[in-house]
Amino acid sequence: MANLNKVMLIGNMTRDPQLSYLPSQTPVVEFGLATTRKYKKQDGSQGEDTCFVDCQMFGKRAEVVNQYFKKGDPIFVEGRLKFDSWQAQDGAKRSKLRVFVENFEFLGKSGGGQRSNPQASDTPPAPTDDDVPYGGGMDDDIPF
Repeated sequence: MANLNKVMLIGNMTRDPQLSYLPSQTPVVEFGLATTRKYKKQDGSQGEDTCFVDCQMFGKRAEVVNQYFKKGDPIFVEGRLKFDSWQAQDGAKRSKLRVFVENFEFLGKSGGGQRSNPQASDTPPAPTDDDVPYGGGMDDDIPF
């Protein structure tokens, strides 16, 4: 039987990323992400359902997230679900489902913040009409 553990989310950071280092000097960043689903209720009014997710990322990209993102910034994350469980100081057993981020993408900033770095994204810029061969975008008249 095949298994798949894949998560893709687009949302806004709920707090500034928190960077720390493991004893092996591996960077690890943790941040919160809020995703909101908007829908129309039966009475015709608008409803919202917000989901808050804890995210964790390791390695060089963790440092990039810490450097260029802040609370409120939009981000696309891709990763897998990870189940953590531990015993709290009061002796109670605790658990949490979080996203182990394997990849992320910068999304447009609404406020034009200076922390953005388009070079850090793996996605090339969208082509312009100058990049399309034969001088044509979709605006050309088709002769048939």
